Amino acid sequence: MVSCVRRSSLRRLKRRGGLARLLEAPECVSLVARSAMETLRKALIAGAVLGVGAGVGTGLFVLVTPGERQKQATPKKMPEQDPQRRNEVARTKELLLATLQEAAATQENVAWRKNWMSGGGGKSA
Repeated sequence: MVSCVRRSSLRRLKRRGGLARLLEAPECVSLVARSAMETLRKALIAGAVLGVGAGVGTGLFVLVTPGERQKQATPKKMPEQDPQRRNEVARTKELLLATLQEAAATQENVAWRKNWMSGGGGKSA
């Protein structure tokens, strides 16, 4: 921002008590009004840029979200809906639970076994 008065002039005005005269000077008032207009202009530009960004983001969100048909078809594609896959997961859970129960019942460190599903055959703690 351009100053209408230099420092030495301000010092002279302070000594003479003429700060009120400084604010009444027409060239200073125009600079104050100009700086307020520049600030307003920058604020409007910033608001416009943010508005455009929000609009683009909303538009992309609308394009990316799936439609109603796609929402209804998605659960059918999930692997948990396949009966063979469900049986496999249930069997794995049973084996894991049996291994944990065996580990709780014995003093052997089950984690050192080469084959967790079989009994013995590993180092013991």
